[in-house]
Amino acid sequence: MHAYQDMVFSTAARLTGNDAQAQDIAQEVFLKAYESFPMLRTSPTAGGWLKTVATRLTLNHLSRYRRRWRFFSELTTGEGSDATEVDFPTPDTIVADIDADQRHAIVEQALRELPEHQRVPLVLYHFEEMSYDEIAVQLRISLPKVKTDIQRARASMAKILARFGMLQAAEAP
Repeated sequence: MHAYQDMVFSTAARLTGNDAQAQDIAQEVFLKAYESFPMLRTSPTAGGWLKTVATRLTLNHLSRYRRRWRFFSELTTGEGSDATEVDFPTPDTIVADIDADQRHAIVEQALRELPEHQRVPLVLYHFEEMSYDEIAVQLRISLPKVKTDIQRARASMAKILARFGMLQAAEAP
């Protein structure tokens, strides 16, 4: 438990944006781990199992208790065509004198400021390394909606980070 508690908690906290909910979810994850302890004791993939359980329990929690999703209109480019992803390049203007711990704290705070419908897909894509298709299936939303929400989340993150001084204001969209 000690080896994985930070990973489990941070997974839940990033997705929920709420430390109290993340603590409850982490506790539930470790209860499930306790129930599966004979299998996990010798498993070299225990960490991956815990991360998967943490992600799934958090998504279940969000789908059970979240307010209704505020849907944006679906992004379509016409019949038979697929929506294209707009890629926001990572600027090289991160303030050099901010250490890694401070950057981490600022990014976590910025994630918490995003609305849930943007934060969840962004975290699943960038932190949980899920594909757009996997996110769409997991959240039961369309693929274009996933792409739109991630695109808008990136733009919002850039503005928030600019406010914290991590990006030059001129580079924020």
